[in-house]
Amino acid sequence: MMKAITLRNLPPHVEQVVRRRAERERWSLNRTVIRLLEEAIEEETEDDGILEELAGTWSREEAEAFDRELEAQRTIDPEIWKDE
Repeated sequence: MMKAITLRNLPPHVEQVVRRRAERERWSLNRTVIRLLEEAIEEETEDDGILEELAGTWSREEAEAFDRELEAQRTIDPEIWKDE
């Protein structure tokens, strides 16, 4: 476990957000920064999980069938687009 990290040149708006959160939650600045980092990591992990669930779930045949259906939907029916 890492014992300490020093942050330099923290942008003022970031400092304000951290301080407000610490005050609202009645946490130390240290605990607040750790919690904000944990939340950011959780969000990123959740986003990755969604993509992992979707990526690669179709077989080649299913993907080709989907592409064929899309192609059929993109066909223009001349009867619908006739000038009247």
